[in-house]
Amino acid sequence: MALLEVSDLRTSFYTRGGVVRAVDGVSFTLDKGETLGIVGESGSGKSVTCYSLMKLIPEPPGRIESGTAFFDGRDLLRMSARELRKVRGNRISMIFQDPMTSLNPYLRISTQLVEALRIHRDIDKKAALNKAIAALEEVGIPGASSRVHQYPHEFSGGMRQRVMIAMALITEPDLLIADEPTTALDVTVQAQILDIIKERQERLGTAVILVTHDLGVVAGTCDKVNVMYGGKLMESGTAEQVFYEPMHPYTRALQKTIPSLQTKGAELYTIPGLPPDVSKPIHGCAFFPRCPYPKVAKPEGDRPQLVDNGDGHCFADCRFCDSTAPIESVLPKHDPGNLETLRGEGAA
Repeated sequence: MALLEVSDLRTSFYTRGGVVRAVDGVSFTLDKGETLGIVGESGSGKSVTCYSLMKLIPEPPGRIESGTAFFDGRDLLRMSARELRKVRGNRISMIFQDPMTSLNPYLRISTQLVEALRIHRDIDKKAALNKAIAALEEVGIPGASSRVHQYPHEFSGGMRQRVMIAMALITEPDLLIADEPTTALDVTVQAQILDIIKERQERLGTAVILVTHDLGVVAGTCDKVNVMYGGKLMESGTAEQVFYEPMHPYTRALQKTIPSLQTKGAELYTIPGLPPDVSKPIHGCAFFPRCPYPKVAKPEGDRPQLVDNGDGHCFADCRFCDSTAPIESVLPKHDPGNLETLRGEGAA
């Protein structure tokens, strides 16, 4: 049985400007010890998917409309607040995207690190403090024994990000949700953090959901990849399937935007147009206005659903564009060898 099984998750925000369908029918599974990467442009629904699993969507204006999220056999979306408090920060931890607003400015770092241990573990205050110091040292904070008693404003943005990572890992969770965990870190520290997470996986069997814009990190660390656009999955499969044999033009377009895979001296490729406005009804394929394929029909009816390629590699099969056209003539396909280059960058 999968550690996490999400089915038909739908989350909307009811605003004055309309109903924003941020997550619209997302399904995926994650086994113990696996890493799932979720990629896509800003506003595609990546972070809202993760917040929905933790039931951290502000209500109102947000609302989890439907779906299930079975974690170790229990539906997270049907748990009471009391039941969730036993899971969040204990069996499921999250590294939030913005450390500037995720740490309490009125409390010392030691208080915030020790809190989860004291709530979820049978441990005395001194032992919890020692573990907090060790956690800070593990994420590369120098002088951790003295800095643990400082306030968040005494840390730089990158240091606060490391504190958030230490806070998420300190209880040794079964599932770690990392929402762009290395955004504020330089590449050297980024590699160290990813190595720490990988070591935890190997030692404890921790499953990881990694939300990121960095396709190099995804290629180097993830077992499976979900590509999101306009609140839906455009493609899903193993990292090898998605990077070696991308089926959806949006996935191809994302890969082509990676600077390191482009010809030196050439103009950097950008996907034309803008992501869809999910507060308005989307007819047909959401990527239709930006799709490089030749158009053969007007985008009408429901949005395309995921179809299985036969080996677990799924993609949204669109009938509004000429999928028989050679994709290489529209959007050049990458040499598979470039995946190894990309993986090297992600681990650098």
